[in-house]
Amino acid sequence: MYHKVEEFLQDWQMESESTIKVFKELTENSLGVQVYSEGRSLGFIAWHIANTIGEMTSKCGLDVTHSEEINDEPKNVGQIINEYEKQSNQLIKSIREKWTDDMLFEEIELYGMKITRNMALVMLVKHEIHHRAQMTVLMRQAGLKVPGVYGPSKEEWSAMGVTALK
Repeated sequence: MYHKVEEFLQDWQMESESTIKVFKELTENSLGVQVYSEGRSLGFIAWHIANTIGEMTSKCGLDVTHSEEINDEPKNVGQIINEYEKQSNQLIKSIREKWTDDMLFEEIELYGMKITRNMALVMLVKHEIHHRAQMTVLMRQAGLKVPGVYGPSKEEWSAMGVTALK
C-alpha cells in the first residue's frame, strides 16, 4: 500500500521500465501467439496492459485517455509501446497535478467497489505485473528472448556464464 504519492511514482517507474523491456522483445509475428485457440494472444495482453492504465485511472478521476480500439490490438509492436508510454506519462502527470498524499486514503468507487485511492494504485500495479508474467510464458512459447524483470532471466544468466537454476 502506498502512503505517499512519491512511493507510487517510484514503484511505477520501475514497473513501467520492466514492462517496456518486455514489450521491446516482442515481434510482429509473435503478437498472435496463444496458449490455446480461445485464449488471449500475446498482442492482446500487451494491448490490454497499455490500455488499462487509462481505462482504470480515468475512473479514479485522473486525466489519462486510452485507445478507443481497446479490444482491437494493433499488429505493430511500436504502436503498443507508444500507447503504453503515452498513458503512463499521462498517469504520472495527472497524479502529480491532482492527488496529494492525504488523498490516497480517500475512498472512491472503482468497478462497483469502495476502495481507497492507494488501493486503486496497488490494483493497477498488480494487474500489470500479473499480465506481464503471462506474457513471459507466451514469449517462451514463441521462441522470444525473455528479459529479466526482478532478476536475470535464463538467457541473461547464460550471458554471464552462470547456469540458471532449473
